Amino acid sequence: MVKTRVAAALGGLCRARAAAARSAGIALFARMAVAATVLALAPMIAAAAPPTNVAYVSTPEGVRVVDLATLTLKGTIDVGGKGPRGIAITPDGRELLTANEHTADASVIDTTTGKVVQRIHIGKNPEFLRIDRNGKTAYVTYEPSSTGGPPKKGETEEPGGALAEVAAVDVATGTAHSFLANGRETEGIEFSPDDRSIVVANEGNDTVAIYDKATGRIARTIDIKQWGSRPRGVKVSPDGKTWVVTLENSNNFLVFDADFRMLKSVPTAAGPYGVAFDRNGSHVIIAAARGGVLQVFATADWSEVASVPVGKRCWHFSFTPDDTKLIAACGRSNDLRVIDAKTWKPLTTIADVHLPWGIVTWPKADGSLDAP
Repeated sequence: MVKTRVAAALGGLCRARAAAARSAGIALFARMAVAATVLALAPMIAAAAPPTNVAYVSTPEGVRVVDLATLTLKGTIDVGGKGPRGIAITPDGRELLTANEHTADASVIDTTTGKVVQRIHIGKNPEFLRIDRNGKTAYVTYEPSSTGGPPKKGETEEPGGALAEVAAVDVATGTAHSFLANGRETEGIEFSPDDRSIVVANEGNDTVAIYDKATGRIARTIDIKQWGSRPRGVKVSPDGKTWVVTLENSNNFLVFDADFRMLKSVPTAAGPYGVAFDRNGSHVIIAAARGGVLQVFATADWSEVASVPVGKRCWHFSFTPDDTKLIAACGRSNDLRVIDAKTWKPLTTIADVHLPWGIVTWPKADGSLDAP
């Protein structure tokens, strides 16, 4: 009887140990399965992040992608539309937008896949594009009455037809509506530091217009004819105290205070367009496209500190995300010019980029088309 009880007890103990071992084995297997799943998903998770340390350059054939670590071309993104010019990237780096001249629309591109996810009708001749700081709305200039190209010699304003307009694009829904209509040949767009106003340069009638961002209503128009002609680029300084507007045909830029009181006219080389402040606002860089130079001015006294030779028709440029270089898109030279942002000396040329127009980077950097 005692032997029977001992045997039963030993059997129960063995069964309990076996059950515990099975439970431990199942738990270990579960942990191993979870670990394996995490390892398997890791490449997918990594792939979901937007490409980093890259530049995107608009060209007639699509968007060229530049590896900023090696300063080499990585490939071309087909934007679906034809003739992309204006280009911008959302604050999270996940979507790239282009304004497509010949198909009158904008493309929204998933940067993780390089695929177009939306095509949004804008209107005739879309050109300049900016994305709001919240990433929800893009603003695209277009010209319903444009016949293509600048006015003929002697013309001070685009003749007749409808005013230039700015379309407000809801990035999430892919819908657009005409938002602003006041000037002619609207070019550069900038947001006020308090994000309540949109400031645009109207090259066709020599004005700078300030709109209420919430309503799209005109708040103020500044006639710049007494100081020059053909305003193209407009930027606000990092501290929000200074505005700069480039005047392409009179070869100068205007300095305004925060309330748009004119402070100074500064001469430049021929054909200034793209403009950007460096991150701390101590310098402003001007792309003098017809003069073939990028000019650097100290904002303390607006004196020129450097004039860097570049290619032909370099309208737009950007700093790299680490602020160490400038990259200019030189349309008629069919290349990108790389400049040391500390010494202001040319570094290298990235060749075989056909008719580049605009350039933005991810992570965002200060540039003539974009800003952090």
